[in-house]
Amino acid sequence: MAKVKQKISGCFRSTKYADAYCRISSYLKSMGYKGYNPMTAIQIALMGKAEEMV
Repeated sequence: MAKVKQKISGCFRSTKYADAYCRISSYLKSMGYKGYNPMTAIQIALMGKAEEMV
């Protein structure tokens, strides 16, 4: 997915943003496997309870 994202958007501006993209997509994929929809997963992360869930 990161390669697809890179091809669509042109490039990642720095490795910091590429790392952030990979971390966020990995979290959302993990939460999806546990049955959470992406919006709920984002709400859990914003409440600061993401580490408890993963």
